[in-house]
Amino acid sequence: MTVSDVNSAVKPPASGGGAEDAALAKGAQLSITDFLSDGSLVRLCAELSKLAGVRVDLLDARGRTVHMSATGWGVDETPATADAQGAACVPLMLESGRIGSFLVAPGRPAGNSRETLEQVVRLLSSTTAELCERELDLRHRVKEASALYRLSTMLPRATSVDRVLQVALELALDVLGLDCGGIVLVPEDTEEIAELRGASEEDLVLKASKGLSDEWLSDPRPLSKDRVFDRIAIGGELVVSEELATDPRVNEPDRVVKEGLVAAIHAGMAFQGRPIGVMRLYARGRRLFDESDKRVLRSIASQAATAVQQARLLKVQDEDQRLQRQLQLAADVQRRMLPRFVPAQTKDFKNFDIAAKYIPSFELGGDFYDFIGLTGHLGIVVGDVVGKGIAAALLMSAVRASLRAHAQGVYDLDEVISRVNVALCRDTLDNEFATLWYGVLDPIKLRLTYCSAGHEPPLIVRVPEHRAPGPAEIDELAVGGMVVGIDRSQRYQRAVYDMHSGDVLVAYTDGVIDTVNFDRQKFGKKRLRTCILEILKAKPKATASEIAEHIHWSLRQFAGLAPRPDDETIVVVRPWAQPHTPA
Repeated sequence: MTVSDVNSAVKPPASGGGAEDAALAKGAQLSITDFLSDGSLVRLCAELSKLAGVRVDLLDARGRTVHMSATGWGVDETPATADAQGAACVPLMLESGRIGSFLVAPGRPAGNSRETLEQVVRLLSSTTAELCERELDLRHRVKEASALYRLSTMLPRATSVDRVLQVALELALDVLGLDCGGIVLVPEDTEEIAELRGASEEDLVLKASKGLSDEWLSDPRPLSKDRVFDRIAIGGELVVSEELATDPRVNEPDRVVKEGLVAAIHAGMAFQGRPIGVMRLYARGRRLFDESDKRVLRSIASQAATAVQQARLLKVQDEDQRLQRQLQLAADVQRRMLPRFVPAQTKDFKNFDIAAKYIPSFELGGDFYDFIGLTGHLGIVVGDVVGKGIAAALLMSAVRASLRAHAQGVYDLDEVISRVNVALCRDTLDNEFATLWYGVLDPIKLRLTYCSAGHEPPLIVRVPEHRAPGPAEIDELAVGGMVVGIDRSQRYQRAVYDMHSGDVLVAYTDGVIDTVNFDRQKFGKKRLRTCILEILKAKPKATASEIAEHIHWSLRQFAGLAPRPDDETIVVVRPWAQPHTPA
């Protein structure tokens, strides 16, 4: 190697292409000093110099001599020079560029040929380069793992999508040594991924950015023609452009130059195969992207997508918990709208034995029952509005309030139901209606006046004094009209039924007879009649509570663990000629 060759080798590499440019594009130029620890390589050169009798020096990437001192290794201030012919320079090369060299001074080694010494130095350079390459790859992997760990630690507490994405963006820029970037997402409520074509990016939402101007971020024009960059990234491939200004895919190169962007790499973000956005990273200087860069970006983009989905799920969970709290409050209000105690506990109705059981199929139900005191008479109400859940609960409260308001001022039951019907027709939709049964019982005469609005007819069982009742002792109370809330011109009829002491009135909603078992069989009216007769045969003077519980137990025995299709309401009344004390 000539003196000019040596001098050229020890000078800092000039820009112009090849692996040296790639090293510069990484940011700060790598040097062999970035890999030295205790100076073993420098001491190896010193020992080699002693053995060969020819000086062998280690030079850094800027051509400066690395030497040993009492405190460790150091670097000379000025680049080394070769002033004699016969010097040899063996470069230390990595895939990213030159990181230093070995300088063999002129002269013949003692006992060996010059060629042998230079071959040894070349082997030393090759081995050193291999070790440095592995060290560099390990550093990349450690940095990648560190970034992914930092991002993964956010998953358990990822409550803000914007915060997660901002951290993910900054980590990606830091790990890859890039200057700026942004993350855009497909709107969360988008059912299908758009084709991402056209002259605007309004179908994507900017969620995080760093190092980009407001002008660039607010410009809706896409970076690439026909939005090819986004379409490729959304499709699961990385988009790399190492010269944006000359890339034929770039839409407006002048805009890129104005922003100072030189190179770009884009990665799609997807969760379980569904694309949710694009991570766009840029360099303001020349930059080549190797496989390690692409690998780490894929990992960060994938982890960020998972974190975004986690944050969205946590948001949905919070909203669901908030809704559940509201439902619990609403259910509590609805329960408080039901009678707190049965009228039989008051002095006006001591000869009535009354029990009620209400089981909603959801937190909120559409069934209701009520007891209304009417100047010594007892009003009994059982109703069922269409549907279940919140809408049914709201409609139920409206029907109950309307009935109570009209029952206090109107004597005729049919007129009360007619007014409730008109009010409901005025305030509800065509598909919102309710069934209703309203009866008024005279505690002295035991006369029951009633009106039904499309409701399941209550049953009255006459209990003979000296034998168990049979099917012939069961009557249905079906007089009335159609459901309330559909036809405001509907007219209703009322009827009278004279009860006897010890008779049993069972009013219920269709959830009772519509209860199904695992064979999809309904409980039905026949089984309801049978279970009432069973309890009265076994215990003719059974209390209203015992009868209600027996009906409920029969329903559960019939249905087993099958889900309840509807709310269940049971009201049982047993009037007695005198106040009755159960045996």
